[in-house]
Amino acid sequence: MSEASTPTTWIERGSGEPILLIHGVGLRAEAWDAQIAALSDTNRVIAMNMLGHGGSALPPATAVLDDYVEQAAELLRDLNVPAANVIGHSMGGLVAIGLALKHPAMVLRLGVLNSVYERSEEARAAVEARAKSLGTSSGDVEHPLTRWFGEDETEARRKVRHWLKTVDPQGYASAYRVFATSDRAFSGKLNGLAMPALFTTASGDQNSSPAMAEAMATSAPRGKWLVIEGERHMMPMTAPAAVNHALRNLLAEPLKLFDTRDLRSAFGSFMTGVTIVTTIDQSGNPRGFTANSFTSVSLDPPLLLICIGKNAASRDTFSASSGFAVNILSEKQKITSGIFASKRPDKFADVAWRQAPSGNPLIDGSVAWFDCTRHEVVDAGDHIIVLGAVRAFSHSDANPLGYARGGYVTLGLEQAAVNAATGGHTIVGAILESEGQLVLTRDQDGKTVRLPEVGRTGHSGSASLLHEHLRRDGIETDLGFLFAVFENPQTKVQSIYYRGDATLRNDHNCMLAAFDRIPWEHLPDEATRIMLKRYADERLQGRFKIYSGSHERGQVRHVEQ
Repeated sequence: MSEASTPTTWIERGSGEPILLIHGVGLRAEAWDAQIAALSDTNRVIAMNMLGHGGSALPPATAVLDDYVEQAAELLRDLNVPAANVIGHSMGGLVAIGLALKHPAMVLRLGVLNSVYERSEEARAAVEARAKSLGTSSGDVEHPLTRWFGEDETEARRKVRHWLKTVDPQGYASAYRVFATSDRAFSGKLNGLAMPALFTTASGDQNSSPAMAEAMATSAPRGKWLVIEGERHMMPMTAPAAVNHALRNLLAEPLKLFDTRDLRSAFGSFMTGVTIVTTIDQSGNPRGFTANSFTSVSLDPPLLLICIGKNAASRDTFSASSGFAVNILSEKQKITSGIFASKRPDKFADVAWRQAPSGNPLIDGSVAWFDCTRHEVVDAGDHIIVLGAVRAFSHSDANPLGYARGGYVTLGLEQAAVNAATGGHTIVGAILESEGQLVLTRDQDGKTVRLPEVGRTGHSGSASLLHEHLRRDGIETDLGFLFAVFENPQTKVQSIYYRGDATLRNDHNCMLAAFDRIPWEHLPDEATRIMLKRYADERLQGRFKIYSGSHERGQVRHVEQ
């Protein structure tokens, strides 16, 4: 057993590609003895003790899941492990998922054993009631032992009984409270797991059902799920052969196995501008294509680059040409973009253009253009990179056309919606999430709950005032895109709502609600209820839109319009 500056205690055996093992509530690193013995033949195995367990430091009094996630991250840094295969059991599985989402570069492969995901109402009520009853002791240990092992008295059961009776009461209570309230921490977020991931449980596990394992695996891009028949919650101890076999299969998964379409979607998350690249071919005819693979390279000398697919019909023309022009399109040129993205032979027939002094075509109405001579052509996988030396350029103040996730992004849409709502009194609010739950505030009447907002009374609100108001209430926010803009025609009050994430300090003045337990009847008005129901639906799809109109009727518009 060793100790780092975390301070965390851990067991370490073997050498090779690292494995980090994270146990569940009330247990300790020795719960992994069978896995340590089997896997340390080929790997460096590190079994850590969670905060408040096995001699590790106690967690904060108001511990949250992220405290345990950061403990694991800090231990890996202390041990000079840049990345490891991370495997967690029960609550340790939640910690492992949190580490994989928050620090993806640290996680090679992810194993989640007997963990929880989106409990039923009955299951959540039962586990929350037990968490509240713990207080300063570990409570009745025989009841959970029966759930985990059945009725038989075994050596594994005796070990776990001893751990439960000797664990620090505060450490146990804090961890159990986090475990009880974190089953929805990653709802709608598992699609961010890019690494190979295994979600496995036992057929007789009353805490972690096979349906949970399947739901997690289905949500993760490279997820697989496995049910070990005839076992219960403590299967790493009671069925080590089956568990070790599953973990070896996980460790054999190749790290770099990309689905080309999925990789393209990931690249497409980076929002770019839209350009039309043009030149004159050897016959004197104008040639052009739509591209978003364009970037500046250098100011001195002035260089830029474009990428052309090797299968593109215009590849030979542009790689052999003495020069080319890059035209950055405006929001009003989506049709022009579509024309040059097509295979039409007469792309220039319906588009106004003129020639630069070099002869390269310049598209009228572009936000900016750069006239270049060819500087260098570089072979790069399935594309060629053409570097251009800028010889002339021009630009305007028009809004550029954006592109992300397979669609156009009109950057002026949000500002236009906000500008339309500036004629009278304005309420500015936010739909905020903290660890997968909705942030709400409670009125002085003790019943009405609202979204965080400013401008309800007194002067009109603004995003900066909202930030300041939330900070005073112990809420740090990261506001994202606009979500809704609407006006009450009778009162002439405009409402503007953003969406975003929140980090809560210990002294926060708010309440959290799971999205399936929003107190709809205590919300102030029907407009808020409708808005939140739309948000709850769209967050599951990961594709948000913008509503604009009145508090009763309006339009929901795609951001990609």
